[in-house]
Amino acid sequence: MGRSAAGLRIYRDIFRVPGAGAFVAASVVGRMPMSMLALGTVLLVTHVTDSYATAGAVAAGGALCYALVVPRVGYAIDRFGQRRGLRPVAPPVGAAGGPFLLAAPTGAPRRLLYAAGAALGATMPPLSALVRARWSHLAGDDPSGTLLTSSYSFESVVDELIFVVGPLLVAAVVLIHPASGVVVTVLTGMTGSLLLAAQRRTEPPVPPRRSGGARALSVPGLRLICGVYVFTAAMFAAWELSTLAFTDVYGGTWAVGVVMAAYASGSAAGGLWYGARAWRLPLDRRFLLALAAVVAGVGPLWAMPNVAALCAFSLFSGFLIAPTIIAGYSLVRRGAPGEALTESMAWLSTAVGLGRAFGVLTAGLVIEEHGPRWGYVFTLGCGCAALLTGALGAGKLRVMATARFTRTA
Repeated sequence: MGRSAAGLRIYRDIFRVPGAGAFVAASVVGRMPMSMLALGTVLLVTHVTDSYATAGAVAAGGALCYALVVPRVGYAIDRFGQRRGLRPVAPPVGAAGGPFLLAAPTGAPRRLLYAAGAALGATMPPLSALVRARWSHLAGDDPSGTLLTSSYSFESVVDELIFVVGPLLVAAVVLIHPASGVVVTVLTGMTGSLLLAAQRRTEPPVPPRRSGGARALSVPGLRLICGVYVFTAAMFAAWELSTLAFTDVYGGTWAVGVVMAAYASGSAAGGLWYGARAWRLPLDRRFLLALAAVVAGVGPLWAMPNVAALCAFSLFSGFLIAPTIIAGYSLVRRGAPGEALTESMAWLSTAVGLGRAFGVLTAGLVIEEHGPRWGYVFTLGCGCAALLTGALGAGKLRVMATARFTRTA
């Protein structure tokens, strides 16, 4: 399947790229909201309304609006560049955060709460897509593809570490005030976006647009991958809400950050392992096999006897999450034309937003009626749907894996 590349030493090479450290640091700050917004929203809304269904609906509205907005942001960035695309994005994050922070703690009418939550979600910048586009520009000239694979693996590990730190940070600051989690989310989103926009040295050039060039969704296989990502994101969103409810029932809300950190730590370890190997197995098969292992990992969750068992199992069951994400982004990078790369990756963010909206809304209703164990059953159902979608479209995934619009990853 794969052989050792240069071990973990290969990750040193990516920081020898001029300017890499600065833009990675900026993107880490700006990506913190992706691990904090949903949890901060749910903790605040459940504190006010004592309803997981309402909290799930508010979080779902934000995720849905994010999904609708982010492809347009990606298209604009492909057209005008990251600096010109990011600078107008940061101020609306703060402008949307204010009304939500006023509406939620004061017991405002629920329709106002839904609207404010939707606006806040819509303003979140798609920094994961932008930072991977930077790596495609900076590392794409490596003929072996090792540097680009390592950089994608590193970014997925960073994502997972963000999902370690973010929930723990939210769980800590809400002890000061229930709204503190959302406040920190807004501040990091604004600051990170402005810092990344200032990194001119590593900004990808605006690619020339071919006359009659197609938009991203016309790329063969992209819609299929987005379909897989919808169900995968629904699985993760349902897992988060079910875990919050499970820890609330069996251990105390403070424990949710520990469980989520264990899950993300396992994924980070898996990402480091994946990126340190030179793979012979075709990329499309790696994607499907890693996804199958992730789905298998959520199967036993409904039967966990207590929070300690859930935490220990989560550390191992999350091992192949990052490899699945790395393979998905690599498939898009292979199959998408250069002038639509950011938009193509942004469509993955849209799929994630749609999936999170569906997952958190439905899981909230299931948990409200039947409890967290049935929430985990729904989580497994979403994972099975993702795997079935990918398996039925295996031929299209193979087309993406063998395309040569851009250099391979």
